[in-house]
Amino acid sequence: MTDRISALIRGTIFVRDLDTATAFYRALGLTETYYEGVLEDASASGIIGYAEPLPLSVRIVKRPGPNYGMIGLFKIDDGLDPEVVPMATGPARVGEVALVFYVASMADAMAAARANGATYAPEPGIFVMEHRQQAEVCIRDCDGVLLNLVETDPVQQERTRPELDYSEAGS
Repeated sequence: MTDRISALIRGTIFVRDLDTATAFYRALGLTETYYEGVLEDASASGIIGYAEPLPLSVRIVKRPGPNYGMIGLFKIDDGLDPEVVPMATGPARVGEVALVFYVASMADAMAAARANGATYAPEPGIFVMEHRQQAEVCIRDCDGVLLNLVETDPVQQERTRPELDYSEAGS
């Protein structure tokens, strides 16, 4: 079955301000631009549910390396009169999705997030599981999107075995 679906390639966020959102995610390390442009074909607005074809400005950012784990930042043309979701504040809500990132330095990631418009950024805590513990925090980006930052060597994202499988080298 694994050959029938890919890993999560990209999360898409419909943003209030494309440049502000870009600066936020670049500060966290998504420094490369995978794609940038204005989608003007009717298919772009149609695929997200709008009958009227108006443009969508888009910038997809990623970390250096393979093309997965990207964040697509989309600004819906104001002419489509998009409903604006009230900005979320505070802790996680039922039904909400969090974007999870491994960060090499929690202090550096928090400083970057706060300096670039995090709308909720409490102090990290130590998350304890039976097999490990690490610093973690849930914050909100400049549009109120929930992120979970986990202080773990980002190289760990390349593991191919479950976390509890200690037979893998370097675990």
